[in-house]
Amino acid sequence: MLTAVFLAALILITVHSQETEETITYTQCTDGYEWDPVRQRCKDIDECEIVPDACKGGMKCVNHYGGYLCLPRTAQIIVNEREEAAAESTSGRNNVIRRTPADPHRAPPNPTHQIQCASGYEQSDHNVCQDIDECATGTHNCRADQVCVNLRGSFSCQCPPGYQKRGDQCVDIDECTLPPYCHHRCVNTPGSYYCQCNAGFQLASNNHTCVDINECDANNPCAQQCYNILGSFICQCNPGFELSSDRINCDDTDECRTSSYICQYQCVNEPGKFSCVCPEGYQVVGGRTCQDINECETTNECREDEICWNYHGGFRCYPRNPCQEPYVLTSENRCVCPVSNAICRELPYSVVYKYMSIRSDRTVPSDIFQIQATTIYPNTINTFRIKSGNENGEFYLRQTSAVSAMLVLVKSLSGPREHIVDLEMLTVNSLNYRTSSVLRLTIIVGPYAF
Repeated sequence: MLTAVFLAALILITVHSQETEETITYTQCTDGYEWDPVRQRCKDIDECEIVPDACKGGMKCVNHYGGYLCLPRTAQIIVNEREEAAAESTSGRNNVIRRTPADPHRAPPNPTHQIQCASGYEQSDHNVCQDIDECATGTHNCRADQVCVNLRGSFSCQCPPGYQKRGDQCVDIDECTLPPYCHHRCVNTPGSYYCQCNAGFQLASNNHTCVDINECDANNPCAQQCYNILGSFICQCNPGFELSSDRINCDDTDECRTSSYICQYQCVNEPGKFSCVCPEGYQVVGGRTCQDINECETTNECREDEICWNYHGGFRCYPRNPCQEPYVLTSENRCVCPVSNAICRELPYSVVYKYMSIRSDRTVPSDIFQIQATTIYPNTINTFRIKSGNENGEFYLRQTSAVSAMLVLVKSLSGPREHIVDLEMLTVNSLNYRTSSVLRLTIIVGPYAF
């Protein structure tokens, strides 16, 4: 049932003149009404009479307060008698059912009285026309893929959300072809869509925007150090490690393979680091260098009648009295053959015992030991020679002055090894005086070049 009430507006403007008592009244009505000078009020304009062909498509024109309605020709209009009197021009319309205002003293209408309702309406228990809900009763003809929407006196077949009507069918709306709702990627689904994000991102709470995933805080995939970047992450390793091919794990860096000179003797690789070790008889200095340990100062294991001699990488014990018959000890390491002994006439007068240590594979030629006369006689000539211990020609004795000579290493020696070389100084004068002295040099070659 359609009910509309339009009220006419009357504007009165009164102008008073000081000179006269004349009053002028101007009137104006709202749209759909005109001024009635006889009744001195606004009256409704019957558009159905004055507007040519007001309704199209076979619809009928029904004048109403301040306007008009275009309704189906079978439509029924229910108006109150009092309102109809004000409408004036509606009294002659077809299919208008007049409703008299209720009288409290009047008997109620007969409930069995049948009234005629328009299409889409039915008589209710109170003898009024009420809308038929075709969607609820199932009397509509909508397709299975459509949604029935009830209207007053009718119904409409609409498509569900996410679909649009094309002809008499509902087809899916591809939301992904519409303005970009998704930040990264849009995936269309029947009747809807959803958004996806690129790797390293996740959907925000609005299900449209993509925000970066902080992988380092979420699950920290890196074995050691993790750094988050936009849409991804990078892994780094602690010192002593290098990133593996998977860019996540860390492999130990074998520093010992990077250089053969990283340690003086031997490099030992360890997880994330390395260490240098030295052979027996040496100690690590500065983390990489090997230094000889002087066992004679730290762990002297020689007897009381022995002297301890330290060399590169070890030590040896030598007798405190190295003299052999017929020599006798006169001072430390000095043996003299007494002149009173006839045997001594054919032997060197004295033998001095000396010890020295050199590193293995020493660079040659190299001056290693100097021999010098301790007693100088006037008008004498001193000559020097290697008496024994140079069978392979490793040494050369170079005389540097009248009273001294230098022992030169001319061939590289590898240790550990001990060489005993007798260096002889022969002294003669013009009176056919002849004597000799021997320096017995014990050369200990260490096992390493350090």
